Amino acid sequence: MLIPVDDVRSTATGVLLRAGVPQPNTEILVRSLVEAELRGLPSHGLLRLPRVVERLRNKVADGATTGRHTWTTGAHLSVDGERGIGPVVAHHALAAVSERARSTGIALASIGNNNHIGMLALYAEDIARAGQVIIGFTTSEALVHPWGGRKAMVGTNPVMIGVPAEPHPFVMDMATSLVSMGKVHDYAHRGEPLPDGWALDAEGNPTRDAEAAKGGAIAPFGGPKGYALGLAFELLVASLTGTATGRDVAGTLDSTEVCNKGDVFIVAEPAGPVEAVSRYLRDIRATEPADPARPVLVPGDRALRTREAALADGLDVAPEVWQRITALAG
Repeated sequence: MLIPVDDVRSTATGVLLRAGVPQPNTEILVRSLVEAELRGLPSHGLLRLPRVVERLRNKVADGATTGRHTWTTGAHLSVDGERGIGPVVAHHALAAVSERARSTGIALASIGNNNHIGMLALYAEDIARAGQVIIGFTTSEALVHPWGGRKAMVGTNPVMIGVPAEPHPFVMDMATSLVSMGKVHDYAHRGEPLPDGWALDAEGNPTRDAEAAKGGAIAPFGGPKGYALGLAFELLVASLTGTATGRDVAGTLDSTEVCNKGDVFIVAEPAGPVEAVSRYLRDIRATEPADPARPVLVPGDRALRTREAALADGLDVAPEVWQRITALAG
């Protein structure tokens, strides 16, 4: 069902204010959820909102905190998220390391005790628009089976990179799984079958049933290479944040467990000119396509086009998700 973007924003805002989240924190979270929907990433959009409210009610999330910051060195910010709302804690941590990187050249934030931080692309875009380069990692529950395995043992463990460019920043945001588990949940909400090869059921057998896949495992992207990257990122984040790994991670897909995954952001001042990067990206986009009907894109282009269309036409929200949100709004 198509819903005007302003209606979505106002309804989501009402839900969070009613749940006791302060206005500034509400604005940060609503922007994260709506931008995910606008860019065609419902797995990180509105379907997360009811769970945020449930986690607030169950005292495993704190709607008021922005996290506690400790500079362990001149360029390393250690953040205790204090069980805050994920995008809120991440936003404030990034603001701090971005400012510090202006003087140190590079700064790193390691974040623990924080909730799900949503779509990484938005952080990459914000920092790159401010003229800085960013690399970010976050971990998740064990949702991905190792290459050759039948049981979920590794997180989806996304990575993002943002680089200043014109007419808009270069933004790459991708999970090391073939898809996100949130996308599987979105398919389940819509009652749609999964494509072949996406997932295994709880017994380790291939399935197209989204409900069965929710209790099973999803595939790593790119076979053994995606599996290796996902595992490497998980170990990197856990080592820098002191957070959990593998099947010990909880709290991003439930409403009752304390979230114990980790987040790492690295922000740096670029040495090269924006013009050179922009020119290179223009050359790539101008490359002759193999299929004339499908021009060559760079990462992030499709999401921005999707966003423009959604701003004009409205957001396509699963009816079940919208009914839950409007019920929470009263």
